[in-house]
Amino acid sequence: MKKIINSPEAFINEMLEGLYLAHGDLITYTADDLHCAVTANKVKGKVGIATGGGSGHLPLFIEYIGKGLIDGCSVGDVFQSPSPEQMFNVTKAIDSGAGVLYIYGNYNGDIFNFDMAAEMADMEANIRVESVIAGDDVASPKPAAGEKSVRRGVAGIFFVYKCAGAAAAEMKNLDEVKRIAGKAQDNVHTLGVALSPCIVPRVGKPGFQIGDDEMEIGMGIHGETGIRRGKLRPADEIVDEMIKPILDDFEYKAGDEIAVLVNGLGATPLEEQYVVIRRINQIVSGKKLKVVKYYAGEYATSLEMAGFSISVLKLDEELKRLLLAPAEAPIFKQF
Repeated sequence: MKKIINSPEAFINEMLEGLYLAHGDLITYTADDLHCAVTANKVKGKVGIATGGGSGHLPLFIEYIGKGLIDGCSVGDVFQSPSPEQMFNVTKAIDSGAGVLYIYGNYNGDIFNFDMAAEMADMEANIRVESVIAGDDVASPKPAAGEKSVRRGVAGIFFVYKCAGAAAAEMKNLDEVKRIAGKAQDNVHTLGVALSPCIVPRVGKPGFQIGDDEMEIGMGIHGETGIRRGKLRPADEIVDEMIKPILDDFEYKAGDEIAVLVNGLGATPLEEQYVVIRRINQIVSGKKLKVVKYYAGEYATSLEMAGFSISVLKLDEELKRLLLAPAEAPIFKQF
C-alpha cells in the first residue's frame, strides 16, 4: 500500500480537517463532530437537503455542500455508513422550518441509519423529513412498477442533487423538492467500468484482483461484482458496450434532450474521459438525441480505482431549467 497518509486510523479525521480549511467559505460542521458537515450559508425558510455515506468517494458526498446543491452531509469511515446520531445532528443543523429531504444511495446500511435518523428528527425535534433513495446503476435489473429497487446509487446521484438543490433554492416546499428529486432519480441511468482495484487504508490490500489487461463492466464503486469481465478493449469499443444498456434502459425518440456525465473513478485522466465523450457524442447524435450539457471529471470516485462511469439524464423542460441553474460547491460551480 502506497498512500500519502499518516495512519489509517487518523486518515478520515485529518482529511476532514483539511477539507474544512480549504472550503470554509462553503462548509463547516456541527455538534463538535467533524463527521457532521453543514453549509456555512444557511438560508432561512429553505428546505434543507441532507446526504451521507462512507468516505472514499470524494467529492461524493461532502463536497456537494454549497449554494444551489445540498446543505448537509454525515460522513462515515471508508466505505462505512455514518451513524444515525450523526445524520440526526446534521438534520437539526440544516433545518430552517421548511423540513429536510434526505437523498442517499441505495445501500442497506445507509437506508437503515437514515430511516432511524428520520424517526429521531420527528420524535425528538419535530422536524419533517422525507427521503429519496438514489439507484441509477443499470448493471442490476430495472425494478417493475411498484417493486423495491435493488439498483445501487452511483455517480448519477449528482443529477438528483443538482435538480433538487435548484428547486430548494427557488424556495419550493418539501413536497415539491421531493417530487423533483424523485423525477430526476427516475430519469438517470448509469453504468461503470473498472480497470483496477482500490485499497482501503485500514485493510492495506486491494479489495479484489483484476489482470493488468482486463476490465470489468458494471463493477460497483465498492468493488461489487459487475456483469462481465474480459480483456481491455479500445476506448470506442468500451463506450459502445456501455452506452447500449444505458440507452436501452429508458424510452426516447429523436429530438429528446439529455445531459451526460462521464465520471472518473479516481485514477482516470481527464484526457481519457474526453475521448469517451467524443464517442458518446457520435452515438447519441446518430440517434438524434440532443445533449444539452456534458460533464466530465471526478464526481463519485472509489479511492484510486481506475475506470469511469457514464450517466445519462433524460430531460424535460423542468429538469433542464433546474440542471442549468446556478450553483456553487467545492465540486461544482455553475453561474
